[in-house]
Amino acid sequence: MSLKAKAAVPVTAFVLAAGACSAYYLSGGTEPDTGSASGTHHAAAPGQVAQAYVGSPDNPATWRLPVEAYTPTATQARLVTEARDQLIDKCMSAAGYDAWKPAPDLPALGGKTLTDWRYGIHDAQLTAERGYHPAEGEQKVYDEAVEAGAVDTSGADDATLKGCVEKVDGKVPDAQPPAIVQQISGESFEKSKEAPEVVAVFAKWSSCMKEKGYSSYKQPLDASDDPRFTDPDKVTGEEIATARADVTCRDEHDVARTWFDAESKIQRAEIAKHLKEFNEAAKASREAVDKAKAV
Repeated sequence: MSLKAKAAVPVTAFVLAAGACSAYYLSGGTEPDTGSASGTHHAAAPGQVAQAYVGSPDNPATWRLPVEAYTPTATQARLVTEARDQLIDKCMSAAGYDAWKPAPDLPALGGKTLTDWRYGIHDAQLTAERGYHPAEGEQKVYDEAVEAGAVDTSGADDATLKGCVEKVDGKVPDAQPPAIVQQISGESFEKSKEAPEVVAVFAKWSSCMKEKGYSSYKQPLDASDDPRFTDPDKVTGEEIATARADVTCRDEHDVARTWFDAESKIQRAEIAKHLKEFNEAAKASREAVDKAKAV
């Protein structure tokens, strides 16, 4: 029996514009995900635009952008995905493909929340060891998980899988945020780089880097996106030195918080224009979670 690439099954993800050097996943709500599978944490009340939330002022991973109040938390997303996988697996077995299994969840790589590495690196200890790279071992574990889930040995045809997915959609809808939510989140990131306060802090950061001998970087993500530092299997002394200077300049001028505040303001203004759609998105997420809990 020949092996073939495993067909992708829709799963809940929230991959949005951010620093190119890392991966991001949803950890929604306006406060950190506590592990509860109940409704979205402190979601905005209908008719009101959600506020941003800052957990630890020194840790961007604990911050929450306004759009996250309208989407599932990481725990909720996993609950929906697991319920859907269970139902699809049963459907595939009933269709004669007992060997079919859903692709495994991929482990986190780089940023652990939407805001963790969204504005760039911020962990001085990790930076001193790995520069702009994730912690040692994360990439290997991630690559192994991708490889393990990439091949389907059951011989199932795509039409059968598609049919099972469509059946499950009627029982437990995919909790993927609608296009408008993802669009505003992506656009707000790009627009925030043009906000006057962000342009000003970028200039301060660039000047700080120049003083440390790095004159070619105009914006913080220019450093992490430097082609010299993008090999996933190689961390050089030059990269570590650059990243350490980067973090020092970021901290000195409060780059991440300034950027986050600017983006939050942009998001709230855009959400207000599409509040009905965002409230509908939040409702759909709650309904998907409730149906998943009933499986």
